[in-house]
Amino acid sequence: MAALATRTMKSDRRAAPEALAQARTGAAAAWRRAQGPLLAVLVALLIWELVVRSGWKPQWVLPGPAPVLRRLAQEFSSGEVLAAARITLGRASAGFALAVLIGTAWGVAMSRVRLLREALAGLIAGLQTMPSVAWFPLAILLFQLGESSIQFVIVLGAAPSIAVGLVSAVDHVPPLLLRVGRTMGARGFTLFRRVIFPAALPGYLAGLKQGWAFSWRSLMAGELMVFMADRPSIGARLHFARELSDAEGLLAWMIVVLAIGLLVDALVFGRVENSLRAKRGLGEDV
Repeated sequence: MAALATRTMKSDRRAAPEALAQARTGAAAAWRRAQGPLLAVLVALLIWELVVRSGWKPQWVLPGPAPVLRRLAQEFSSGEVLAAARITLGRASAGFALAVLIGTAWGVAMSRVRLLREALAGLIAGLQTMPSVAWFPLAILLFQLGESSIQFVIVLGAAPSIAVGLVSAVDHVPPLLLRVGRTMGARGFTLFRRVIFPAALPGYLAGLKQGWAFSWRSLMAGELMVFMADRPSIGARLHFARELSDAEGLLAWMIVVLAIGLLVDALVFGRVENSLRAKRGLGEDV
């Protein structure tokens, strides 16, 4: 028993430096990744401060970074930011999930049926060029002022981009992979599921990122136009700040919108991309 305890202690002593080295390596890598965004934030704040000090606009119209950041801290401490973000992100998640289902099914159908692709290619191009705000009169007419109208516009903004991304990714699958898959007996949907879709995954992920960007923009436009008193979302806060000429509040909530977009891109899509590259032997950084 004593010998076992001795071996365990020795093993722990050997593992401790290794764990410490791994932690230091991870911290160094995280710091390297954070340097670029931090530098961008500092440059943006410096330019903002210089513009304010130039006197281009009075400070009640364009306040400087310090009062806006103080206001943002107040909104955080009061719980307003978290409450509004919970409502907005709930809408974004539901709308984007529905857009992913529709856009993916749409893209798979178009990539498999040439006639369907030729018939719908022009329609998708037209839908992509339509500004999200242009759909809201129709959405309000169909669904009244409510959640359904916002979700309708989110789906119309995101699904075409996801479908186009999937179709484009499938088009760029190397023919050699298709020949290898057919040689190994894969046909029809099995070929698509086992060979084509895995090869097209990076392009599909790019389409998902673009779809998320469109859905986020559509959601913000929707919350500025369709807001409910019992659901004070981020868009509703922006609307009230604009109506009250509250420049500090307006800029503070705009920073919240920007921060959420960056966090989703880094924590969700960034991690998925890094995982996909690592599985393909490309490492996390390219």
